[in-house]
Amino acid sequence: MSTILNDQNIVLKAEVNNKEEAIRLTGKLLVENGYVEPDYIEKMLEREELTSTYMGNYVAIPHGTEDAKKSVKESGIVIIQVPGGVEFAPGSDVKLLIGIAGKGDEHLELLSKIAIVCSAEENVMGIVNASSKEEIMAFFEDVE
Repeated sequence: MSTILNDQNIVLKAEVNNKEEAIRLTGKLLVENGYVEPDYIEKMLEREELTSTYMGNYVAIPHGTEDAKKSVKESGIVIIQVPGGVEFAPGSDVKLLIGIAGKGDEHLELLSKIAIVCSAEENVMGIVNASSKEEIMAFFEDVE
């Protein structure tokens, strides 16, 4: 597994009250792990205003706007379980937050690999219900 995803990047059983809190938590983890500058979080919130990052299957992939690229230090992914769910849009509950920061165009490749894993609802539920970070990392072993 590359430094794009490691056990420091995974939060089990998070509780958030709303979409903004969910995005801020995701961004904070990207900042803490050295992938982005703190201003990237505001760009993630801006991005959400433009187009929802809710992908279906209980998954949201918060990420920054196009002009946020200058705030990305290196490519990385963070994964946050929200078993209780958080509403991203009416009737759209998110139980899995995957924050991404991509250097250059790397985010497109990361997104497509994540999309493949998350396109199967059983994978998503396996990640949401995982009891360890290792279990979660196993789902993403091809994402590097």
